[in-house]
Amino acid sequence: MEASFVTGPAKNLLEFARRSANSPDELPDIELVVAGYRRGGEPESAFLGAARGAGLRVETISENGRFDRAVPARIAELVRTHKAEIVQTHNVKSHFFLRQSGLWRERPWVAFHHGFTAEDLKMRLYNATTRWSLPAARHVVTMCQPFVRELVRRGVRRERISVRHNSVKPFPPPEPEALRAVRAEIPAAEGTPLIVTIGRLSSEKGHLDLLEAAAQLRRVQDRFHLVLVGEGIERPRIEAARRRLGLEAHVTLAGLCGDVRPYYAMADIVAIPSHSEGSPNVLLEAMIAARPIVATRVGGIPEIVTHRETALLVEARDPAAMARELASLLADKDLALRLAGQARRLAEESYSPDAYRRALIGLYREILAA
Repeated sequence: MEASFVTGPAKNLLEFARRSANSPDELPDIELVVAGYRRGGEPESAFLGAARGAGLRVETISENGRFDRAVPARIAELVRTHKAEIVQTHNVKSHFFLRQSGLWRERPWVAFHHGFTAEDLKMRLYNATTRWSLPAARHVVTMCQPFVRELVRRGVRRERISVRHNSVKPFPPPEPEALRAVRAEIPAAEGTPLIVTIGRLSSEKGHLDLLEAAAQLRRVQDRFHLVLVGEGIERPRIEAARRRLGLEAHVTLAGLCGDVRPYYAMADIVAIPSHSEGSPNVLLEAMIAARPIVATRVGGIPEIVTHRETALLVEARDPAAMARELASLLADKDLALRLAGQARRLAEESYSPDAYRRALIGLYREILAA
């Protein structure tokens, strides 16, 4: 897996590994070896550090560039050394290397497809390699039904694809000092309703739409503050839009944050304005934190939550609709509380890590028995 930080897919993987190492029930234990990449003298990634901290066995694959031709042989040696019964890959680069290595001919290969990002031409070219790599996988686990249709178009056989939404576990409340420190960085008076969105600053996350929605929201409700948590290549465009829309006093770019619990704790609303998603961790985290949610009807979002039952859903790229639903939650506290409570119950009942573990181990058993 290639991951610099403990992103949503990485969180899911680490939680699965923790719970599967010493199964508390009749399911078999799983020893999961995490292999990540490292270039030259670069420090170890936060993801690999977190895997070590979780007590997992961690291996480092040295590389000289993004698609180092020597890497497939190193991966093959690593897999054979550990006598792995199943090999799984996450992200485009690892799919590509596994296909190149030839290991898929001798061991079951499960590829986890988390969706595509398209922040630049280079990434779009990398995405194109999946037309060659993923059809060779024994099975592909993806995040939502729209991704299934895309994978089929890319040559993956439908019977080899399954959908598995991410899981979420309750997290402890932030320490009071951490909460105060984060709140002090937001230039809004105490008591001002906070609308929070969490995610990398990338075009598919729809931040510019959310800023347009905020500008329209000001026409009916001036008392709110929008907080964007995350970092990415879209920051200059977002800052320019904030200036153009006159939202400097209403929008804070909080940057990258390792612990997002204070933002969930402070949020009166969590907004998810994405143009595309899979099984977004921010949605599940907002649900388990019992925050009212306004989200776009994309990817796996409408497969997880239902409009006016567990969230308010709008079409993507529709700032006016987003503004209307944000205004409705700010004006109707009973609705906000009802949605938040029902979302929390749904997360606990249907998206727990143990439910995810059972489903994934069931898949592994089927693959090994085939």
